[in-house]
Order: sequence, then structure tokens, then C-alpha cells
Amino acid sequence: MANIRNLDPSASPLDYYGSELRRLREEAKLNQDQLGAILFCTGSLVGQIETARKVPTREFSERVDAALMTGGLFSRLVGLVLKSQLPTWFQPYAEMEARATYISTYQAQLVYGLLQTEEYARAVLGVENPDRVDEMVAARMERQRILGREQPPVLCVVLDEAVLHRQIGSPEIMRNQLAHLLTFRDHPWIQVQVLPFAAGQHSALMGSFTLLRFDDDPDLFYAPVYGGGHMTANPQVIRERSVGYARLQASALSREDSAALIARVMEERYGHQPGTAVA
Repeated sequence: MANIRNLDPSASPLDYYGSELRRLREEAKLNQDQLGAILFCTGSLVGQIETARKVPTREFSERVDAALMTGGLFSRLVGLVLKSQLPTWFQPYAEMEARATYISTYQAQLVYGLLQTEEYARAVLGVENPDRVDEMVAARMERQRILGREQPPVLCVVLDEAVLHRQIGSPEIMRNQLAHLLTFRDHPWIQVQVLPFAAGQHSALMGSFTLLRFDDDPDLFYAPVYGGGHMTANPQVIRERSVGYARLQASALSREDSAALIARVMEERYGHQPGTAVA
């Protein structure tokens, strides 16, 4: 039996998406099962999305646009829906990250979110959010779309060597994540460096942080804290952390030596498998 739960379209982007999907499906004189067959999914899934009980994917949205000839409506809406699945405290940072021209980040424990594979992200997010992991992973993958823009931000990432050795998920997940990092070795706008254990004490012993630069707005400093995040445009903080980041980059391995270390850890710690690219 079709789910006819009423939605308030103004309640959230997810509710608006669901109400529009139902409206346009009914205008096309299709029931949920019929639309599901066209989209290569179940009618139950269509019903869950229409009633805001499940978050749509970008692939689902593109198929709906093609099936109902909406002119890209759902492909545009899904970005807002997925952003709304990010933790409330993180959403302001994600909005600024998407606008930044330059992103400089030091990560002490994990691969930066914009460079995570889907499987790695699932293992990370599933620790504390097992009931919402699908939605949160989809939101994280949506964040990464800024790297595919015609004019993407310049992204400089310094990873502590501990990130390479901390197994997140299975050895295969780690192997694929490190192989993914290697794909950026010659990328024109992305630079990945590793801060080796041999560097000893350094200017970011307080933990991970990110600096965002914009064409027309003040720079921002962001640091995660338990259960939230701290973001500021305080000029003195920006000055100190900018110098600190420059020192981190100077202490880190070069781009080429970093790639060599990543490849070595991938093979020695996680077992290189035939077909896994390391070049």
C-alpha cells in the first residue's frame, strides 16, 4: 500500500524534495511501483523518499529528472538535501569550504574529508553514527564535488604519518584509500604531503586544523573540537596559524617523497594487490 504520509514542504530540504517528487510523479500519472520500475529501484524506495524517510542519492535524482523530464530540478535539489544531512554544527564550515579559493589543512588522525574514499568515509562515520551512515557518507561525497568544478579550489594537505598507519576499516579499505591519495600526485591543484614521525615536535601538536582563503572575504581558521568545531576570522589567529602551516609544509616530505612513503606503507602494511595502482 502506498505511503501517503503528508509532508510540510517548508520543514526541510528533504521534505521539499519528497513533496515535489510525489507531486510530479502524480502529475505523470504513475504510482510508486511504476516510477520505481522506470528508475530501476523499488516502489518502496520511491515511497520512502517521498515521505522523507530516506535520503535520495545524486544518481537517483538524475534518473528522476530523466524519467519525469524535470529539467534538472532534482539534480539541483539533491545538493541541498545532502548538505542538510551534515551535522548542524558542521554546516557553516562546509558552506565556507565550498566557497574557498585556497584550502590548507593539517590532519593528525584521518585523511581529509575531501580526499576520503567512500569506503573509508563509511568506516569513519559508522563508528558513532551507525543508523545514519548512508546519509552521512552521501553528504561527505557531495562535499567532494567542489574538486571537480571548472575552477576548483587549490587544496594543500599535510597528513601526519600516523594517518597512514592507523587502520580505518579493513586492510583493503586502507589500501584503496592510500592508492586514492596517490592519484593526486600530479594533480595541478591538489598537493598531498606527509609529515614524517622523524619531524618530531612541530607547530601543530595541538591537533588538526584548516585555513580557508577567499577572493573577496577574510581568511578563516577552523579546528574540530569534540562535538563541534571552532571557526574564526580573528586576524591574529590567522597570522599565527598561517606561519605555523608554512612551517609544517617545510617540515613535511616533498610531494614526491610523500607519494613514495604512501606507496611503501600501502604495500608493506596493507599488502599490495595485483591491479591496485601505485603510480
